[in-house]
Amino acid sequence: MSDEIETLRSQVQAQAAELSFLRTELADTNRGVIALYAELDENALQLREAADLKSRFLSYMSHEFRTPLASITSMAGILLNGMDGPLTTEQQRQIKFVQGSVRELTEMVDDLLDLAKVEAGRISISPEWFEMVDLFSALRGMFKPIVASGAVSLIFEEPQSVPRVYTDDKKLSQILRNFISNALKFTAEGEVRVTAKMVDGHMLEFAVSDTGIGIAREHLPALFSDFVQLVTRIQKRLRGTGLGLSQAKKFAELLGGSVAVTSELGKGSRFSVLIPSRYSADVK
Repeated sequence: MSDEIETLRSQVQAQAAELSFLRTELADTNRGVIALYAELDENALQLREAADLKSRFLSYMSHEFRTPLASITSMAGILLNGMDGPLTTEQQRQIKFVQGSVRELTEMVDDLLDLAKVEAGRISISPEWFEMVDLFSALRGMFKPIVASGAVSLIFEEPQSVPRVYTDDKKLSQILRNFISNALKFTAEGEVRVTAKMVDGHMLEFAVSDTGIGIAREHLPALFSDFVQLVTRIQKRLRGTGLGLSQAKKFAELLGGSVAVTSELGKGSRFSVLIPSRYSADVK
């Protein structure tokens, strides 16, 4: 009987020692977890501060650029109007070149400012009812001067069975402008076609298809990231921030939708945005 008691006592002592060891290990693990959470909190705070500083910098820089750009535009207009005397043909050509460069820089500044607003959460959605034909008509008018004398046809297909849309038409227009501008830049000849159709009864898909140079498959996943520009023969002659497609993606998500792209080298690309036909702040 005493041997059995001694055996049980030894087992209890061994289990007690093991339990004590496990408690020590658990305490060490808890301390490590607490330290890790503290480090993660500190890193998260630093990331938020860095993101805030970047947004403030982009916003400040964009605002500061606007005044001199507006001044240059006004001065160029005055010179072209001959208010300070007639200009030679070469002088007119050079001033028009300055105007074009200012427009490009202004577009870059606008892209940076929009990026800063999105990242800071200061972009608001203002949905309204509108007809698709009105949106297409406005876009057609915007791009008419660009394609008037070119080798590229910009075609807007008449929307079929598309009801009135309730969303932020300005954000949607900006998405489509980005898609169309890119398509025209990378299409030397052929066509750029804009379409709209209902999907699954409540979603609306807009697509911009072109017959341009196309994009290699390995480059597609990064297209909608910030500051991404593909290195191509045409791209080297063009300037930009690489924010247009990133901005389109962010705006589409704000409208409760998404963007997509398919492309084939030498045959063209198709950029699309899918959004609810009726915007709801609860659906994001």
